[in-house]
Amino acid sequence: MHARPGKSAIYEQFAADGITHMFGNPGTVEQGFLDEAERSDLSYLLTLHEGVAVGMADGYARATQRPGLVQLHSGVGLGNGIGMLYQAKRGGSPLVVLVGEAGVRYDAMDGQMAVDLVAMAEPVAKYATRVVDPASTLRVLRRAVKMAMTPPRGPVVVVLPADVLDQLTAEPAVPAPLPSTRVVPTADEVARAARTLLAGRRRLILMGDGVSVSGAQRELAELAELLNAPVWGVNDSEVNLDTTHPLYGGQVGHMFGENSARVVRDADAVLVVGTSVFPEVFPALTDPFHPEAGIVQIDLDAYEIAKNFPVDHGLVADPRLTLAALSAEVRRLRPNGAGGAHPRGAEPVRAPVGTEPAGTVLERFAQRLAARAPADLVVFDEALTASPALNRHLPPTTPGRFFQTRGGSLGVGIPGALGIKIAHPELPVVAFTGDGGSMYTIQALWTAARYDIGAAFVICNNRRYQLLDDNIEQYWRGLGIAPHAHPSAFDLSHPDIRFHDLAASLGVPAVRVTDVADVDDAVTAMLGARGPFLVDLVIA
Repeated sequence: MHARPGKSAIYEQFAADGITHMFGNPGTVEQGFLDEAERSDLSYLLTLHEGVAVGMADGYARATQRPGLVQLHSGVGLGNGIGMLYQAKRGGSPLVVLVGEAGVRYDAMDGQMAVDLVAMAEPVAKYATRVVDPASTLRVLRRAVKMAMTPPRGPVVVVLPADVLDQLTAEPAVPAPLPSTRVVPTADEVARAARTLLAGRRRLILMGDGVSVSGAQRELAELAELLNAPVWGVNDSEVNLDTTHPLYGGQVGHMFGENSARVVRDADAVLVVGTSVFPEVFPALTDPFHPEAGIVQIDLDAYEIAKNFPVDHGLVADPRLTLAALSAEVRRLRPNGAGGAHPRGAEPVRAPVGTEPAGTVLERFAQRLAARAPADLVVFDEALTASPALNRHLPPTTPGRFFQTRGGSLGVGIPGALGIKIAHPELPVVAFTGDGGSMYTIQALWTAARYDIGAAFVICNNRRYQLLDDNIEQYWRGLGIAPHAHPSAFDLSHPDIRFHDLAASLGVPAVRVTDVADVDDAVTAMLGARGPFLVDLVIA
């Protein structure tokens, strides 16, 4: 292989791995390899904040199931992106994050922006490393792609010193090898797991995004039907089961462990697949499961199995293949069906889809959009407290057509939708976010306008951090504190944020809706827009 500077060779490596887009915000120490980008086939998408770059790459990676490439500027840029990197790590997004640095030769100087970037990245990355030998530049990048894409997936951070990239390397650019994780337990292990699940009469399934990564939605539905088991989501931010399925129960929530305990405490046989148990902010410290419950857990991440509570059978295996094997064994053991009752507190109960009255601006908007949107509409839901209304009229049913924020980070909705639209420009994409959450990454609208990325954005504007209102009320109840006025820190009403004006200043056409009578015109304008479009939906 001919020798060329590492800053040129890295683009050959990106091409070998089929990476076509890089999301970033530039700085001086990256100027050498960003200059080379102009002579490559890779598309660089400029963002005005590093959180936007990571959020766009996250949406792109989730939509394509391929690596999302991010460029960040030294310690300050990495610092700005850490919140989004955290949600990417918690959600298992396969990101390759390149962080620029002045150079190895300056290590002893303690210069401007000097910081241990690897140590800074480690808490929010699956793996972090630094290239120090020009002859290993491409080797390290291949390793980053492999590690990001191998379950449990996650962001990998690679620090690229400028002086290393300026030196020559003769490394060949070849595709990163991705190991197969399509493994299934032995027949004996499958049989034991099936018998454990069939031994119960009140069966329950807890699912997470490992189902989606494996493509196991059909296999999950089939096993749930065979077991007559309600299915509840835990860290469930994609379509792991059609939410209109008769056995879909809902989500246990992400805040309080007592909510999860109510769902699981009566089940005497539990299958956990593709998720952690339990990931709440305030989780239960004592085992919430029934003392006699038989528990089976399937995950490709061995760390998650029995992490917090004991299980009877932990299977480090591919969910799709393992669920199919369990279904076959259940049929063999119970050819006439498993029967059984639903656990109390976990019964699937829901109103018929879209039947709620559309008396409010939010209900009317969701109803009209559901009635008029194309069948292949993709929704990114970061609406939080407005999500129930959206799900009533736009229930998530199809894999690849619904994405939700995860990891507790705010601000991923707008950039995430942009990443999805870049991944699938042929699909209509709309992001629902809140007034508070949108302000974390509102700069993303400028990127949408600059590259004419035709996603739509709906800001559910209730002029406050409504989720904090809801959570503090539960906190008061738990401590026996009498209800009183919410903290003023939760209020966003003064001064009023005029999102339609803000969007226009960033190059995105927008309308403001304050009355039900204006909803139809807003939906018409949004669906008819040829480029990015924003709706400031005032709901309080």
